[in-house]
Amino acid sequence: MIDRRALLLGTPVLVLSAVLPQRRALGAEGSIAGPAHRFLFDAIDGGPLPLSAYRGKLLLVVNTASQCAYTPQYRDLQALHESYGPRGLVVLGTPSNDFGGQEPGGEAAIKGFCTGEYGVTFPLTRKVHVRGAAAHPFYRWAAEAGGLLKAPRWNFHKYLVSPDGRLIDGFPSAMTPRDPRIMAVIEANLPT
Repeated sequence: MIDRRALLLGTPVLVLSAVLPQRRALGAEGSIAGPAHRFLFDAIDGGPLPLSAYRGKLLLVVNTASQCAYTPQYRDLQALHESYGPRGLVVLGTPSNDFGGQEPGGEAAIKGFCTGEYGVTFPLTRKVHVRGAAAHPFYRWAAEAGGLLKAPRWNFHKYLVSPDGRLIDGFPSAMTPRDPRIMAVIEANLPT
């Protein structure tokens, strides 16, 4: 005989576990098993930009856009690059037009805007997708590793990747790059 109370009490757990994927640990094999260093972007100026070049560094990957209310975060990202770069932090901007069509220009326009308006000197990639089936493999990996609640929901979502390539955490768009919570995680994970 089936206990109806057990069925009813277990239903929310089953529904939630089907809708909200659990955060998964990174291992040696499988879709989320490998480190972030296995992914390759294209640099905004052309040519490959392998994340393996940043092995041993703390990596802050941010999907950016030039026409967003969060675009002024470029200032804080550049400040982090300047102050923490010598200690092993790499800021990587990944322009995306996925949210509100707020990055409509081509690579030359994006780079010109970033360097002209915000003095950006940290690496930028070519425009990529950060969500959906067309998402860049790094973003699919990060969303799967971090779970649904850590996936980008808008421009300027931030992922912090450890020096050995593990996803440390994801931070929402509204959280500025120099928010004390982000700064504490950066400080705790700097390689030098």
